[in-house]
Amino acid sequence: MIRLVSILLFSPLFFVFSQSNPITPQPHKLESFQIKTNQNARTCSFTVTIRTSCSSVTYTRDQISLSFGDAYGNQVYAPRIDNPAERTFERCSSDTFQIYGPCTYQICYVYLYRSGRDGWMPETVTIYGYNSSPVTFTYNTFIPGDTWYGFNLCGHASSSL
Repeated sequence: MIRLVSILLFSPLFFVFSQSNPITPQPHKLESFQIKTNQNARTCSFTVTIRTSCSSVTYTRDQISLSFGDAYGNQVYAPRIDNPAERTFERCSSDTFQIYGPCTYQICYVYLYRSGRDGWMPETVTIYGYNSSPVTFTYNTFIPGDTWYGFNLCGHASSSL
């Protein structure tokens, strides 16, 4: 009986502690990501702000591309958002881009592609869209080279990405 009382007495504490530390999604490598190059849709404007971590290299000359979208297959692709002459993606800085692409619903995935030898660590990627609430994806890790790396929080609807 004492064992049952202690289980009942302490089980709410377990629930409180387990709920106060939600699992934070981590970026991951995407093995088979295909860019949709022929989307016949109206064009919308997106504002993307990328904050480079203070733990990153001073600046990168690497080529950086970006793709994001919604759970319904609408995908925005921005090749080569880097500009070494302008020193984009300097350590401890934010860069903002106006990107045009197919209109989307709520943005639920983002992937970055890095090619080069310098390395680069984004802190956050925030996307503002027409039919979408602003969404921020937290990286805080170096992007591996020559692969799409990021988040897919869409669930089953976009598992074909």
